[in-house]
Amino acid sequence: MEIRPILSSLLRSKTGAILIAAQIALTLAIIANALYIVKDRTDRAARPSGLDESNTFFMLFVGAGEPGDAEATQRRDVETLRAIPGVKGAAWVNQFPMTQSGWGLSLTTRPQDPSSGIAAAAYFTPQPVSEGFGVRIVEGRDFTADDVRTVDPESGRLAADSVLLTRHMANRLFPDEASVVGKTISLGSGPDGVPLRVIGVIEQLMSPFAQNSDNAYMGFVLPVRYLDNNGSYVVRTEPGQRDRVMREAEDALGKLSNERMMIFNDSVEDARAQRYQEERSVAGMLVAVTVGLLLVTGSGIVGLASLWVTQRRKQIGVRRALGARKVDILRYFLIENAMITTLGIVLGAALAYALNQVLVSELELPRLPFEYLGGGMLTLWLLGILAVYGPAWRASAVPPAVATRST
Repeated sequence: MEIRPILSSLLRSKTGAILIAAQIALTLAIIANALYIVKDRTDRAARPSGLDESNTFFMLFVGAGEPGDAEATQRRDVETLRAIPGVKGAAWVNQFPMTQSGWGLSLTTRPQDPSSGIAAAAYFTPQPVSEGFGVRIVEGRDFTADDVRTVDPESGRLAADSVLLTRHMANRLFPDEASVVGKTISLGSGPDGVPLRVIGVIEQLMSPFAQNSDNAYMGFVLPVRYLDNNGSYVVRTEPGQRDRVMREAEDALGKLSNERMMIFNDSVEDARAQRYQEERSVAGMLVAVTVGLLLVTGSGIVGLASLWVTQRRKQIGVRRALGARKVDILRYFLIENAMITTLGIVLGAALAYALNQVLVSELELPRLPFEYLGGGMLTLWLLGILAVYGPAWRASAVPPAVATRST
């Protein structure tokens, strides 16, 4: 079939074709970026924390002990938790991953340079990290009792000699080093900096803030017993025992002191759900927008094709009377719509990349991969063909005699 007659027909009634092409272009630009944002948000929400999430929970109490008795209270609480059947490990910690609040301090390899500090999540615990967090040490060793230092908040200064770094933190501090064990770094800079010896590297431990970038894994753990009157504990359980142990742990610690007030008793999965609630909401909204746009675009194509079939009934009848087959009429409308859809897709591809540039600069999203744009292009092209098929089939089925009598 000649393309020129179809093009000439479109140029004579170009308003509808332009509107449909513009709608396709706008839809492609939006859905390609929307689906990429959905993928980015869902991937972000699914990032591993480094913990055994299905078997770990956090507890936070305030008023956990009498002033001056914080160390004894911490030791008593940990022993009480460990004694509960089904508990694999328990430890006092100063903060938890993905809880959206906590400590942030800076480390540097150049303490003489005040601007060289790298901010990271600062975890304190007097127990080995394998005991509490259950994370994996990939280089060096875990803490021992000899590494632990006791810090009184009244002193206003942290005391520590050794540190465990996350792998991301180690790579950031020593980008060109194959091994960081034995290296010396500083907590803070200048005369107040605290020298620390790296004794090991943790494979993965997410920060309390769970940032959108790799900074979520920038962290370190100090072997510090921090003597405050709050009780914050991480507990690991045997598989399938977590929910029961959570209830028993709450009761057991509550009975140790009438002054306690529990702030939360949450599983890691609860913390993840709360932290990424916004990401899931955004993803759901964008999926709904994408489906809505596809339905609107498909309806627009069907409506325009139906209008053209109605307007061209006489011409269709003449062509049928002159020997055109049903397949010829069907093919005419399919090719006509394919030309409109292709124009819209070309314009939409350019618009999609322009929109992505705005999102990259404003929301710090990665650049749109071609597969998302290509998938959107293919989806809209198929949508255009499917949407016009019904009206085109009805046009091809009109008997020549009926068509030629219509006005």
